[in-house]
Amino acid sequence: MQTKQVFLVFSDTGTILGRVINLWTKSTMNHVSIAFDDDLKELYSFGRKNPRNPFIGGFIKEDIRTAFFHNSKGAVYRLSVSSHEYRQMQERIKTMEADKASYRYNFIGLFLVPLKREMQRKNAFFCSQFVATLLGECGCYQHEKPPCLTKPQDIRSWHKLQFMYSGRLIDYPFYVEKTKRKQMESEKSTA
Repeated sequence: MQTKQVFLVFSDTGTILGRVINLWTKSTMNHVSIAFDDDLKELYSFGRKNPRNPFIGGFIKEDIRTAFFHNSKGAVYRLSVSSHEYRQMQERIKTMEADKASYRYNFIGLFLVPLKREMQRKNAFFCSQFVATLLGECGCYQHEKPPCLTKPQDIRSWHKLQFMYSGRLIDYPFYVEKTKRKQMESEKSTA
């Protein structure tokens, strides 16, 4: 069976809301995203639609190259999935991206997690709920907790993940390497 790779990025942006979540969950790196490429250009999650406003959130395509992530600490893990699971995840992302206005951030559910109170809301997710749901829908992730109670730490401790990197996201080696390669190619073509 042919396998593909997806990448899970756990991060701590150091924002006020991030620090509140860290205190509330008694942990760090309380944001998780999923990517379909090793240089993290296709990075998806639920979070801020506008980096300056933590209260307007929903389905987002993130970019670690933006100023919002420049001082973020993170950890990158690789997950091997079947080609079928990979296609299922990508199709689900495309569907969500096409109708992203229908999705919102699940603030209520987020603050119920430490209280261990389940609440399912249609088209509303927080980051780890989204990733757990996405991985669960394709059949590659089962956990004793339902997605609406799943914390990034639950996913991060999953035995199937392979550690790749820890440090500032802007220093992530695959990103740095591909950026340098593109600059060299650009310089060659203009010479």
